[in-house]
Amino acid sequence: MNPEFQKQILNPIKFRLFMLSRLPAAFFAGLRVKELSGHKAVVSVRYKWFTQNPFRSMYFAVQSMAAEMSTGLLASGHIYKRNPAISMLVVGIEAKFFKKATDVVSFTCNDGEAILQQIEEAVVTGEPRTIKCRSEGTDIAGDVVSEFFITWSFKARTK
Repeated sequence: MNPEFQKQILNPIKFRLFMLSRLPAAFFAGLRVKELSGHKAVVSVRYKWFTQNPFRSMYFAVQSMAAEMSTGLLASGHIYKRNPAISMLVVGIEAKFFKKATDVVSFTCNDGEAILQQIEEAVVTGEPRTIKCRSEGTDIAGDVVSEFFITWSFKARTK
């Protein structure tokens, strides 16, 4: 993972300004990056008025946003300022919900090394590569609330 990228993301002020300018829904939902390394990312979101659904739990789209961010930060960190440039795109999403989310939910993705491998293969072969990344959402008690599989596509940009 690019250390400059990691430093910017882990700076709460810079990251919140980035979200406000580029990801306003994530900003207003209150997504927070709790951990970021080359192999793991943890993004949390709190149940509150803005993130609720009519059933008094966290709206599925808010959970999806946090889960996607936990996988996307790993990918973004590996392609940041890379030459050749790499494009990345979500091409699929699957979700399972196990328990009502009524507090802070932390989404953890441990697929950083597998993501990097697919990026490297995209560069070497010149062909697009995809990877299905898993993000698990757990509540404060450690119970699994939801599980997401986000499929990313990577392609080396040609000049």
